[in-house]
Amino acid sequence: MHETDMTKALIFTVKDWLSTQSEKQQIEKIHLVVGQFTCVEPASLKFAFEVQTRNTFLEGVELIIKDIPLIAFCHLCQHEYKPQIGLQYSCPDCNSPMEDIRSGRELKIDHIEYSTIEESAHDKLRALKD
Repeated sequence: MHETDMTKALIFTVKDWLSTQSEKQQIEKIHLVVGQFTCVEPASLKFAFEVQTRNTFLEGVELIIKDIPLIAFCHLCQHEYKPQIGLQYSCPDCNSPMEDIRSGRELKIDHIEYSTIEESAHDKLRALKD
């Protein structure tokens, strides 16, 4: 299950991003773009994320996955088509092999929704005293 390793990489990436922020951030949602040709199962990725973020800074964060279809382009027919993953990758009209993939290989963080954490009044007073 490579979703587990991908989740670990996602956690480290978000943690690194947080460390570069000047203000404390509370992450609420992480939006991913996942292409169908990556062989990543969105349900498995969400499950792995939920399990691996328990008792961490990402616990309770919602993982939102936008599924991107596999779309190829046939240069002989000059049109786009949607190959049937696992069944047929060649052009449905001329049967030429799939050579030009237009979408479906994406795997990235699209954006992160967060809010700035306000320091408590107690923390502000302690900072003033120091």
